[in-house]
Amino acid sequence: MKIVVLAGGLSPERNVSLSSGTMIAFALRELGHQAALVDMYFGLEDYAGPVEDYFDQPLTEKWKKIDPTAPDLEAIQNQRKWKSGSKFGLGVLELCQKADIVFLALHGACGEDGRVQAAFDLLGIPYTGAGYLGSALAMDKDLTKRLIAGLGVHTPKWRRVNYTAKDVDSLTSTTPVPCVVKPVDSGSSIGVAIAHTKKELHSALLDGLRFGGRCVLEQYVSGREIQVGILGDRALPSIEIIPKTGFYDYANKYQPGAAEEVCPSPIPQEWETALGEAALKVYHALGLTVYSRADFIVDEAGTAWFLEINTLPGMTPTSLVPQEAAAVGIDYKSLCQEIIDRSLEARKA
Repeated sequence: MKIVVLAGGLSPERNVSLSSGTMIAFALRELGHQAALVDMYFGLEDYAGPVEDYFDQPLTEKWKKIDPTAPDLEAIQNQRKWKSGSKFGLGVLELCQKADIVFLALHGACGEDGRVQAAFDLLGIPYTGAGYLGSALAMDKDLTKRLIAGLGVHTPKWRRVNYTAKDVDSLTSTTPVPCVVKPVDSGSSIGVAIAHTKKELHSALLDGLRFGGRCVLEQYVSGREIQVGILGDRALPSIEIIPKTGFYDYANKYQPGAAEEVCPSPIPQEWETALGEAALKVYHALGLTVYSRADFIVDEAGTAWFLEINTLPGMTPTSLVPQEAAAVGIDYKSLCQEIIDRSLEARKA
């Protein structure tokens, strides 16, 4: 098949996305597909040949390793030669229309929030992963929690706040600590802070202004960080994350050796069953398809507290879903092929 692997984009998670896309593209080439890796934001602006020949362009390995710091998006915008307000770079849509399917390796607000999926639906371009509505719902941490609150899935208490600098002092005084401050619609733990004191909360809220002052203030639950991948309609074996320092933030996620990842999780079978059931409840409630990954904290009593669900989980060398799939005998290349096969069925439906 001719497959476009769409990565990068204008998102705080573009570095992670480029790494995912590179790994996916190499795997698809090894499977015999004509895979074209393209940065969604820059597109084909440095390519002068026929668009249909781009599928045979050599792949680069320069994006395999993830920069441990989040990108400067203003600097990224200034680097683009094509001066257009479009989030799709030059030639991207034309290339995608020549593909049998687009493998979405995008992460974050430019690709995981349903806007790309909606555009592709209108253009008749098949793509991998969940549809536009489920993607949009899952990207919004507040809406996700509202939808699953009545399903018997435990989730920490929370409230969404839209604030400016003048509101920080008031929010600091009225919000109990410890708590977690999260941008409402970002991933990879970018902008997430655990505030144990009022001083830390004040600092976290000030930092949250970088993300537009749209945050979820969530009750802090102490426990074990366990995540559950979903492939099709089954939960994969859970994976426990044990950061060597701090919590599972951006640096600990993508810096090799910064966290121990144990799969299957060393937990009682009843915990494993409950986690899988909770993950699938959320998955179905949001109308998701193909694959995803749900994040939990399990407290000392064994209660699984749902935090969020990701509709385009990372496919980097250190990502979790590939590790969970491997635990049931699905290697990386086979996982990529299964995602494509399931996605084609989902688009037909």
